[in-house]
Amino acid sequence: MPTTGDPTAGRLVYRKCQACHSIESGKNMLGPSLAGVIGRKAGTEAGYNYSPAMKSADIVWNPQTLDQYLTDPAKVVPGNKMPFPGLKTDHDRTDVIAYLAAGAGGTPPAASDAQQPSPAAATPTPQPAPTQAAQAAPGTDSGYIPDARYTLRSGIAEGRMAYIGQGGAIDGKVNPILTAVEGQVIQLTLINGEGAEHDIVFPDQNTTSPRVTGKGASTTIAFRADKSGDFVYFCSVPGHRLAGMQGQFLVTPRPPPQTVVEADISREPTDVPPPIGKRDPQTVRVDLLSVELEGRLAEATTFGYWTFNGKVPGPLIRVRVGDTVDIHLKNSADSSMIHSVDFHATTGPGGGAAALQVDPGQEKSMTWKALVPGLYVYHCATPMVAEHIANGMYGMILVEPEGGMPPVDREFYVMQGEIYSDMPYGQRGSAEFSVEKLLNERPEYFVFNGSVGALSRLHPLQAKVGETVRIFFGVGGPNYTSSFHVIGEIFDKVYTLGGLQTPPLEGIQTVSVAPGGAVITEFKTQVPGNYTLVDHALARAERGLSGILSVEGPPNPEIYNGKVMPGMGH
Repeated sequence: MPTTGDPTAGRLVYRKCQACHSIESGKNMLGPSLAGVIGRKAGTEAGYNYSPAMKSADIVWNPQTLDQYLTDPAKVVPGNKMPFPGLKTDHDRTDVIAYLAAGAGGTPPAASDAQQPSPAAATPTPQPAPTQAAQAAPGTDSGYIPDARYTLRSGIAEGRMAYIGQGGAIDGKVNPILTAVEGQVIQLTLINGEGAEHDIVFPDQNTTSPRVTGKGASTTIAFRADKSGDFVYFCSVPGHRLAGMQGQFLVTPRPPPQTVVEADISREPTDVPPPIGKRDPQTVRVDLLSVELEGRLAEATTFGYWTFNGKVPGPLIRVRVGDTVDIHLKNSADSSMIHSVDFHATTGPGGGAAALQVDPGQEKSMTWKALVPGLYVYHCATPMVAEHIANGMYGMILVEPEGGMPPVDREFYVMQGEIYSDMPYGQRGSAEFSVEKLLNERPEYFVFNGSVGALSRLHPLQAKVGETVRIFFGVGGPNYTSSFHVIGEIFDKVYTLGGLQTPPLEGIQTVSVAPGGAVITEFKTQVPGNYTLVDHALARAERGLSGILSVEGPPNPEIYNGKVMPGMGH
């Protein structure tokens, strides 16, 4: 393996690990904490329930043994319970090991380490200082390589004590304005220029340097400019601030990232297979491809989705009772995770998932028989199951009764899900999955068909006056029940819980659908206009959850007269 890696790049690689492993000391999750993993013997992290295989593995984790294990965990420790198939490229393994070795926190070194004078710092080389700290890309989220460097020397200027800039655009300036962009890591070197005792304090950043007491002595500090504003820096030695040692530290807000809107992962609601009609049972082949990709979550915001066939939800599958489903699941070679599929319509272990755990680049198949008609959810069932579902791995299968369903004019496919992103709702950029928010059941987004605006801005439903509309609706979840409602319409028929063996309910306003559940609703459109699809837990509309059914046709004032009538006076 290469001898050195890039911790900053390693943090990005670590995204593949963070659903199972914390980098906080003592915080075990699905896997053990990785804090301090370098030099630790395998199977010894306190408080974690290891597999017998890992407990008995005579391994001490160092860059070499970690590289071997991350190449193929199942081969290095046969029988361990880690579901991750390994990192197949040298640079990914080297970078993530460098990230773990460097401390894995992505934060500046502790003050006890970063602020102590060193022989090299005693006679520092002047470093160019940027006029605008944004010369480095803001928000790289790594404290190991600073985004901006400044050097200040204590001295006397204009008859007063002062900090004097050294190097770059601040060279020779008295108490120079230091600048940064919100989120950047700043490295500052203070040199004692005249022999009096000095330090430098950034009070709003909770940062104070050690004092330098002899001429030529120096110290270096590093800190993150974690909030924007107009701040100060000064010397805390009594009397020195009043004597002139004070300057301005200006932190500008981080500009919105210039992201390229990625693939539209939202499945169109019209992507519905044709009705089965009358036919004998047969074997139906179904091909699913698990694909991990960066896709559009909202305007100027992307998210790392895990999908079936590149869309959320996965394809609507349509069979009839008595059919044999020949399911082929292929996991893309670019995937970082094992994936699988569990069909709620299946009678058998794991709904098929017990046989369909597929490594990246591999394919597995099996068959099962559709015994009971109805509308059913399917989803990935690889640990952590909730994570795979939350990242988009869900869909539905319709098992039609013998003879099929009554014909309608329009059929639509809609599923509700939650997005647990590290970035707050509405913040632009590339959002990452947050396992902590998932486990606390605190989603940032609620979505129909995978993204904000999927069924309004991107793919609104379309119908005409007089048509009968059928909506196949399901909840991928993984956590929240939906109160499905179409504003301005009443469901003529509701096949509760997705069942097709009992008569539908009639005249229903709102229907509850549990996570992993489904419903079939039907209604006839009689008045033109836009009808909004919602979860009647309406606060969720403020987090992205709404769709539009646009109905075209002539007005029908006998049913709905939309004209505003003048008020009656006396």
